[in-house]
Amino acid sequence: MDPNNHYNVIVIGAGPAGLTAGIYLSRARVKTLILNEGTVGGQMVLTHEIANYPGVDSISGYQLSTIMRNQAKKFGCDIKSNIIVETLNLEGDVKEVILADGTRFTADAVILSPGGRSRTLGVKGEDKLKGKGISYCATCDGDFFTEKEIIVVGGGNSALEEAVSLTKYASKVTIVHQFDHFQAFEFAIEEARNHPKINFMMESTITAFHGDEKLEGVEITDLKTGNTQNHPIDGVFIFIGYVPNTEFLKNKIELNKWKEIVVDTDMQTSIRGVFAAGDSIVKRYRQVTTAVADGTIAALAASKYIHELSQNKQLQHTL
Repeated sequence: MDPNNHYNVIVIGAGPAGLTAGIYLSRARVKTLILNEGTVGGQMVLTHEIANYPGVDSISGYQLSTIMRNQAKKFGCDIKSNIIVETLNLEGDVKEVILADGTRFTADAVILSPGGRSRTLGVKGEDKLKGKGISYCATCDGDFFTEKEIIVVGGGNSALEEAVSLTKYASKVTIVHQFDHFQAFEFAIEEARNHPKINFMMESTITAFHGDEKLEGVEITDLKTGNTQNHPIDGVFIFIGYVPNTEFLKNKIELNKWKEIVVDTDMQTSIRGVFAAGDSIVKRYRQVTTAVADGTIAALAASKYIHELSQNKQLQHTL
């Protein structure tokens, strides 16, 4: 075991849950490493505006993630981005993480916070036209559709809030939703319903995307009648939830049928010394604030576990 590459805790994932865990652990003088495959901040970075984070009137997801990252680094947390986890050995008192470039890290405990990614519709033409008129990020691509007509797919908070934010650019926004009601907070529903640029197609779904070099139109099916119509459109934004990034954990820890990580109230997984937090765990609500809470609990539980592990080692040494 290389002492230079050994940490008390390795956190895998640098979304709000992972960054919060890093802040708590490092501030408690726990030697911590955060490993992150993508952009620091996770899905939070893609959020145009966060207006319900306690103590903050309004802030972009990018700004909030930058603040969290700087906090963690200020307390001494090491952060390595744009890496790929190749091998994960979680059993035993010493956990091992090997990267694709061969770098090997060990730790006494691991916190898994890989987050999730945008769920796709999985219909004809979607893969071909991603980034060519189909987007999953209003912040990234909204200004490309200035004075153009767009569709937003979804009926949760993200879909309605991002639809409102996209009205700053688009001339018209049509929300397409498969149910006759929305799964969002009442204030988000009211804001969308009262906006003059927003229209609704309820109990409907997109069944195909059309276009060669760029999106030209969509096929929309009325779920009540089964009737299908083609609609010319400039852009489509899809907000229908996330898929947990847990493929690398298959056969490593307990996952449920939706591939979410099973945890207890202390964020402990099925393996001793391995904790999990954020959008990848089994939970009902997925918000920045709930991810932060998960990260806090996981960090405190991991600290307690490390302390007990150290005490046991000392006791064994004296016997």
